Amino acid sequence: MMVSAFFIFGVDGVTVSSKEEVGTSNGYCISPVDLNSFFGEDGKIYGYQGLKITVWISIISFHAYADISFDGTCDGGKGITDLKPALQSIFGETLVETKDDLLQTFSTESHFLSSVVSNGEKLQYKAFRDDINHNCSPEETTSNVEVVRMVVGNSAAGHLYSRLVPLVLLLVDGSNPIDVTDPSWELYLLIQKNRDQPTTQNLLLGFTAVYRFYHYPDSSRLRLSQILVLPPYQHRGYGGYLVEVLSNIAISEDVYDLTVEEPLDYFQHVRTCVDMKHLLAFNPVQEAIKSAVLQLKRGKLSKKTHTPRFMPPPDVVDNVRKSLKINKKQFLQCWEILVYLGLDPVDKYMEDYLTIISNRVKADILGKDSEIAGKQVIQVPSIHDEEVSFVMFRSRNGAATGVQMDKDQTKTQEEQLQQLVDERIKEIKLIAEKVSQQRV
Repeated sequence: MMVSAFFIFGVDGVTVSSKEEVGTSNGYCISPVDLNSFFGEDGKIYGYQGLKITVWISIISFHAYADISFDGTCDGGKGITDLKPALQSIFGETLVETKDDLLQTFSTESHFLSSVVSNGEKLQYKAFRDDINHNCSPEETTSNVEVVRMVVGNSAAGHLYSRLVPLVLLLVDGSNPIDVTDPSWELYLLIQKNRDQPTTQNLLLGFTAVYRFYHYPDSSRLRLSQILVLPPYQHRGYGGYLVEVLSNIAISEDVYDLTVEEPLDYFQHVRTCVDMKHLLAFNPVQEAIKSAVLQLKRGKLSKKTHTPRFMPPPDVVDNVRKSLKINKKQFLQCWEILVYLGLDPVDKYMEDYLTIISNRVKADILGKDSEIAGKQVIQVPSIHDEEVSFVMFRSRNGAATGVQMDKDQTKTQEEQLQQLVDERIKEIKLIAEKVSQQRV
């Protein structure tokens, strides 16, 4: 008898907007998602041969149906994994038993979203080119999209979010469900009217969860914790629009600032593009940039023993936070791009600009005094992971010490720092090109 071993598998997810798409290839197929962490303590599935799970998710009511198929089962000594509890832990109340149950939700739950958002606060409209409804006539190529704000302590908002939890768990890296009983949480829902299906009044394109903190003495701070544009609607500008709306709200409500909880690289790119739009129109920043660029153009910083870091003046940093609600850390990221945009011709001054970025990256990693000895990082022998086994120390007054890095360690450190610099320059050029096109 052949004994099947466990294997890592992914789940195919398919979002459907009508009952006719269920079980066909007409739905939107999500890339396979790794679900091993939901199965047992060791994250492994035992006893199946040729296992495949396809989950059909309605974008009308967010109910889900799991179609499970396999070639056979065999207990190889560790039992046969019960798949249902794991799927239930992910999809909760949204998981229905049969395909027919999912089909019924398209009629019984057709007004679910419109009912939920009817009590929400409509914040902002925008016309988008309509790439969602492919059957529109040429004169109907745009659609109105609106952002609706709902306090999560509201029972309707909490009910909606509970149905979105599976998407958060599967599609938002490192996220956990928010507390739907805490009124400090706010949902910002990106909604589109659906002209092709009059009985379905709204489509949810995406959402973001924001926490409102108290800030002494009489203000608040907004922290963006989760943001997701549903897979069928990604790469169409909706994420950037959500961030833009939040930025406008932070400014109009005069909160202390708007921050982001552990932003991923792609989101950080979108966020920076939105902030750049505001900064390029903010006169105090433009005056400071002119001064910094003029100083840089005076010449050959790469030849100097100590290179200035070209930081923005403290009063400009504070002004940006007060007026645009951009915190210092984020503004410094944007500042480097603003300086790059101010160089004309950029090739003539690129060597000095690279020196500035290189020194900043080195200072961030090794400390602000890294240019004159001081802090060092050395690898040490370890029975654990050698790549993360190291000691960091700083000598007094930058004096030489008895602990030295060998040539290989120094070379490795320099290569790693150069890689970080190259990645940063690539990102700066990409954003600079994008915002330049938007200004034309």
